[in-house]
Amino acid sequence: MILAAGKGTRVRPLTYDLPKPMIPILGKPVMAYLVEYLASYGVREIMVNVSYLHHKIEEYFGDGSQYGVQIGYSFEGYTNERGEVVAEPLGSAGGMKKIQQFGHFFDDTTIVICGDALIDLDLSSALFEHKNKGAMASVITKEVPWDKVNNYGVVVMDQDGRVQSFQEKPQQHEALSNFASTGIYIFEPEAIDLIPADTMFDIGSELFPLMAQKNLPFYAQQRFFNWTDIGTVTDFWSVLQSVLQGHVAQLEIPGKQIADGLWAGLNTSIDWDGTTIEGPVYIGSGCRIDAGCKIVGPTWIGNGSHICSGAQVERSVLFEYTRILGDARLDEVIVFKEYSVNRAGEMRRLAEVDNQDWGDARDRLLEPVTSLE
Repeated sequence: MILAAGKGTRVRPLTYDLPKPMIPILGKPVMAYLVEYLASYGVREIMVNVSYLHHKIEEYFGDGSQYGVQIGYSFEGYTNERGEVVAEPLGSAGGMKKIQQFGHFFDDTTIVICGDALIDLDLSSALFEHKNKGAMASVITKEVPWDKVNNYGVVVMDQDGRVQSFQEKPQQHEALSNFASTGIYIFEPEAIDLIPADTMFDIGSELFPLMAQKNLPFYAQQRFFNWTDIGTVTDFWSVLQSVLQGHVAQLEIPGKQIADGLWAGLNTSIDWDGTTIEGPVYIGSGCRIDAGCKIVGPTWIGNGSHICSGAQVERSVLFEYTRILGDARLDEVIVFKEYSVNRAGEMRRLAEVDNQDWGDARDRLLEPVTSLE
């Protein structure tokens, strides 16, 4: 199961128009990497709980046949008297209970993964340890710096890995462990029986503490693997920086390498007159780079974008169809439609700024005027 019903409020403005699992990494939704990952281990049946902007996930993935899997969806919400679809998530555990009540999907050992991270866990080894210990539930953990524990659910375990307590995003001075839950779980059917029906219920803050309190066979696994979490906008910016620098082994920059440190998609136009590009930089298909621009990597420029003459873009992420106006200066910024957000998470909206640095590349009113002499 892939958990995909949340609103992703900490990743706004990206999630104003996208459910969190649809946030693109190298032009592909993060959830697509998870589906491919599960398929590579022989998983063929995947349930996804959806709620906020659910149609965007369902339309993109369909029945899963393009990945060689079957994908089913469990919608959490309702249509009101005005015909509007209202998202009403049930919590991560509540969503599991709804699926189990409906069709008994959890009658077998089931892997549950949050839909907002890139992973390369040895899943076969994790399943073996889960079975070998006779676990009712297993949580995959990873050691994190102590000053970051307030971003995660942390697990306190004994020498055998049996979970003694579970703290949801504790402050550093209150944390009893720095082993974070990675949002990767393995459940037996008996664990799902503990979840109350028709109730909003969370895995980390409610189900796991309940299991620890009851002293059930609940184990944490300490594993060494790559886990790239997109918890905040800053995390997303950092992920793209790492990917472009080649620090995420399983990801390769798409497009064609046309110069040292520079990749481009199809039908992209670069006017090199006075233009400097310092990689790593990816320029998507159908982009236009005017003369006299400066682009410094790591930078990702989405499909159909336009960098106007004199603009300077450094260590930034531009979503598709972004126009950076002439003489604008962007440094460590994410631009998503009418919003921009800097590395510190400070957001600006086009309607609220005096000096317009960016806009929609499809807007003819923003097209630079070429003088005729």
